[in-house]
Amino acid sequence: MVKDFLLDVASLVYPRVCSGCQQSLFKHEEFICNKCYLTLPKTNYHLQQENPIEKIFFGRANIKAASSFLFFQKKGSVQKLLHALKYKNKPEVAQLLGKWYGQDLKKSDAFSNIDFIIPVPLHKKRMQKRGYNQSEHFAKGLSEVLHIPVITNVLIKSKFTETQTHKTREERAENISTSFNLQTPEIIQNKNILLVDDVITTGATTEACILKLQENTNANISLASIAYAIL
Repeated sequence: MVKDFLLDVASLVYPRVCSGCQQSLFKHEEFICNKCYLTLPKTNYHLQQENPIEKIFFGRANIKAASSFLFFQKKGSVQKLLHALKYKNKPEVAQLLGKWYGQDLKKSDAFSNIDFIIPVPLHKKRMQKRGYNQSEHFAKGLSEVLHIPVITNVLIKSKFTETQTHKTREERAENISTSFNLQTPEIIQNKNILLVDDVITTGATTEACILKLQENTNANISLASIAYAIL
């Protein structure tokens, strides 16, 4: 009762609103309202072999499986969620989405036997500016449900790169190709890795990460992201 009272008082000062539709949340709702949750545009690619995301990497990188939780559309609910978690200091949204997607991935044989979850890293400058890595929080949500450890001390973003948002496919690839390094690669030697990102568009960033993770490690890489943006 005391807890409910404190929540009521806090909501008057700091109204709790849905990160998707900006409507007030009920007490049992966490960051995203039930209506937005029920209308999330899920891809269900975790149940589909040779899905469109896997096809992105045909001939580019060797992966076991790839999937995204949601479809990304401009001005849609997913864009609002991603904007909230990246620019409005709401990393908890990414963690909640990770927990939801973890429940889906548990049903897929393609994503079984994972040893470690590795989020696509941010450069330290961008990390200092934003204060957190949204992909790492998504990874933490997945970890909570899948009971797979997250490791952040192997794949490092060593080169600061400009935003990829308005670049062409070729410009993205050139911008990111030499941006990552491995440290303590022995940790992932012969392991099954789930690489996680926030949004997959052309696949340039994730391709660079995959190739670096496989460099002299014999690691098997699978891929999962919050959203897939169709060009």
